[in-house]
Amino acid sequence: MPFTDEEILETVRMIELETLDIRTTTLGISLFDCADPDLESSAEKVYAKIVHHAKDLVRIADSIAADYGVPIVNKRIAVTPISMVAAASGSHDLVPFARAMDAAAKEVGVDFIGGFSAYVHKGFTRSDDALFDSIPAALAETDRVCASVSLATSRAGINMDAVARFSDVILDTAARTAADGGLGCAKLVCFSNPVEDNPFVAGAHIGPGEGETVLNVGVSGPGVVRSALARLGPDADLLAVAETIKRTAFKITRMGELVGREAAKRLGTAFGIVDVSLAPTPAIGDSVADILELIGVDRTGAPGTTAALALLTDAVKKGGAMASSSVGGLSGAFIPVSEDQGMIDAVRLGALSLAKLEAMTAVCSVGLDMIAVPGDTPAATLTGMIADELAIGMVNHKTTAVRVIPVPGKGAGETVEWGGLLGTAIVQDPGKFSCAVLHRRGGRIPAPIQSYRN
Repeated sequence: MPFTDEEILETVRMIELETLDIRTTTLGISLFDCADPDLESSAEKVYAKIVHHAKDLVRIADSIAADYGVPIVNKRIAVTPISMVAAASGSHDLVPFARAMDAAAKEVGVDFIGGFSAYVHKGFTRSDDALFDSIPAALAETDRVCASVSLATSRAGINMDAVARFSDVILDTAARTAADGGLGCAKLVCFSNPVEDNPFVAGAHIGPGEGETVLNVGVSGPGVVRSALARLGPDADLLAVAETIKRTAFKITRMGELVGREAAKRLGTAFGIVDVSLAPTPAIGDSVADILELIGVDRTGAPGTTAALALLTDAVKKGGAMASSSVGGLSGAFIPVSEDQGMIDAVRLGALSLAKLEAMTAVCSVGLDMIAVPGDTPAATLTGMIADELAIGMVNHKTTAVRVIPVPGKGAGETVEWGGLLGTAIVQDPGKFSCAVLHRRGGRIPAPIQSYRN
């Protein structure tokens, strides 16, 4: 069925009234050729290469926003996982790489830089060990650096030794940034089945299969989908709801690809993917929770929420796939609790619990995202939360992630304000029962039998 002139012109309303935007233009930069036996030389190469390739990113993104009338909210950089770059130096302290990344990000004016990362889902190299040890100090000493680690895949299983160690990294990072409500942990995430072309922080990095440089775009439009469903009304059946979301996602994706290809052309780099993820903000009307409630639940977290989220995620992906052959990244719907006003309200009212959030992550893009827990949460409890989420990704062959923030000095039900995009979090109760034996056992949870498919 062809799209009408009226539908095309509708894009104007989406931008002006419904908070449609390009959430991020993320320039990926390979740093493999920055490896050097001398740590300081390698860090200097990292800084120089990032600045060389990204020096015009912000200017070009701003010029495209002005030319097309489409807001581009964030400009970001993603680099090769630093543990791979740093291996040649043999250093036990990789914080100098984080400082170089942070300085380069500030020099070129981007919001965040991702890639202080390691892949350890099957084991640790010496460089991976060094990166894990360096994460807390790196995130405490820098402003724009984000860190991520791969702890599980559907083919390797879950590295429980790495999960337990990552729990300690989280607690150390929270303690070092206690004055800011554990804010360092908001820049730290772990994955099952990470993708190599994710433009969204904190997990953005460029995998070893990517080119020298690549421009990836993340498009978001929960306000647009919300408005489309509000116009549809409560009497339409669920097939009509899905079709409305799909057609809306089509329009969002086409706009994202147009902007992404033009940005890549002006930067003189390759266009990679457009990630069509409904990523909320704390702004009123820009909420994934609001969409779920328009689909038909009283409050997000009520019975039916997981089914509504499954419909939403699938329809967004179908609309994106229809609009572009370059849809990638994560794509679907994000549910970061502190960044979504509707989610915050649902937690405050008691409708949305950690258990329900975990169930929801089985059908959406990522996982337990921006979850605040008490500052005295034991490492074993964090290990259990992370392992549960990674298991969902491992068994279902999908990307899942955990970004959990122990808030020093705060208990369940208290509120922490981070401001800006990170929003407000109500500290959630992870429960009084532990999994200390599971935490101590270590080893690996084997991959499911499906992993033998080739």
